[in-house]
Amino acid sequence: MGNLRSRIVSWVTRRYLARAQKKGLDLSKMAILPDAVLMPLRREGLDPVPELGRKRVEEPVSKLPVPFGLNLWLVSGHEEAKTVLGDVKSFSNDFGNLVGKTGAAADDNPGGLGFADPPVHTRLRKLLTPEFTMRRLGRLKPGIEAIVNERLDAMAKIDGPVDLVEEFALPIPSLVICELLGVPYEERDAFQHLAVARFDLFGGADASLGAISESLDYLLGVVRKQRENPGDGLLGMIIKEHGDQVDDRELAGLADGVLTGGFETTASMLALGALVLLQDHESFVNVRDDDDSVGPFVEELLRYLTVVQVAFPRFAREDVTVAGKTIKQGDMVVVSLSGANRDDSLGADIETFDGSRTPTSHVAFGYGAHRCIGAELARMELRAAYPALVRRFPEMRLNVSPDELTFRKVSIVYGVENLPVTLS
Repeated sequence: MGNLRSRIVSWVTRRYLARAQKKGLDLSKMAILPDAVLMPLRREGLDPVPELGRKRVEEPVSKLPVPFGLNLWLVSGHEEAKTVLGDVKSFSNDFGNLVGKTGAAADDNPGGLGFADPPVHTRLRKLLTPEFTMRRLGRLKPGIEAIVNERLDAMAKIDGPVDLVEEFALPIPSLVICELLGVPYEERDAFQHLAVARFDLFGGADASLGAISESLDYLLGVVRKQRENPGDGLLGMIIKEHGDQVDDRELAGLADGVLTGGFETTASMLALGALVLLQDHESFVNVRDDDDSVGPFVEELLRYLTVVQVAFPRFAREDVTVAGKTIKQGDMVVVSLSGANRDDSLGADIETFDGSRTPTSHVAFGYGAHRCIGAELARMELRAAYPALVRRFPEMRLNVSPDELTFRKVSIVYGVENLPVTLS
C-alpha cells in the first residue's frame, strides 16, 4: 500500500477541470463572474457563506446576474429545491441544453446519468440500480472493512504527523470503487492513478483537455476485458444481464460517472467528517463507544457538510412558477444543496452541527429521479470508516490550528486540502 501511495498523482485534477471545461464551464470566464454568481460555491470553513442563508430567507428562488446572455436562477430553499429536483417534466438535465449556449459542443457530452433525461436516463439507471441494492452492496461490506483496516494499519506505521486526506480519505473510496466495478487486483495501481483529485476551480492546477479522453480510454479497456470475461463486479454483472442493451462507450461513461461521483464526494466527506470529529468531543466519544450513534451521526454530517454544493444544472422545458417566480422556458436553474440543507424547516438550530439530531429529509444526495444512485454505498463507507478511525486512534488530535487548514476556495465539491493529525 505504501507503494500505491507513492504513485498516487494529481491525474484526476486535470481530468476534472478538463471535464468542467468540456461541459462548457470556461474557467477563464468564471474568474470574472460576479461574486453573486459564485456565492453558492464559496464557504467560510465548514459553513456556507452567510449571504446564502440571507438569500434563502429573503428570496428562496432568485435570479443571478450572468454576463453571458443566459438567464440563471438560484434555488436555495428546501421545499423549492425538492420542487425543482423532483420535476423532470418541467426541468431538463440533458447535455444538449448546454450546446450553443455555453461553448459546449454536442460531442463533448461525457455520458452517464447526470446529463441525461428520460427515457435515456431511465434506461441507463435501470442498468445500474440492481447493483446498488442493499443485497448486492452487502457483498462489499467485508471488503470495505478490510480496506479501512489496511489504511489504519498503514497510518499506524508512519512516524510523525499523518495527513488524513492522503492516507485515509483518498485511498478508501478509490479502492472501494475498484471492488464495486470489479477492477482486477493487478490493475488497481493504475486505477488509483485515475482516482485522486483536487476540485478547486481556481486552485492553479493545469487543466488538460485531453484528460477526459484518457479516462474514458482506460475505462473502455476495462469494459472490453470485462466483455470478454465478465466478473462479479458492477461492470461484469451488467454485461452478463444486459450485454445486448448497452454498448462499450455507454458502459465506460457509466463507470466514469461512478468513479467521479463516488470518489470525490466520499473522499471529501471522510476528510471533513474527521475534522468534525476532531472538533466535537461528544461526537468523538459517541462514535467510538456507541454503535447506535453512528447512523444518526453520519446523516447529520451529510446534511451539515453537503459536500456537493450544487446539483447538476436544470433547464426549464416550459414556463414554470416556483415560489412565486416565473422561470421562462430555456432558463438555467442551479439548486444549492448546501443552502437547502440549512433551511429552518428542517429543525431547530439547523445552522449548527448536532451529532445526535434525528435524521432529517436532507438533500445531500439530491432528490427525485436524479438522486445519487450510490447513496447507500457512501453511507456504508462512512459508517465503517469513522468508528474504526476513532477506535484505533482514541487520542488523535489536529496537528495544526484549525485556522491553518486550507479549504477549496470556489468548488462544486467542497473539501479540505490536507488534514494533518497526531495519532497518539
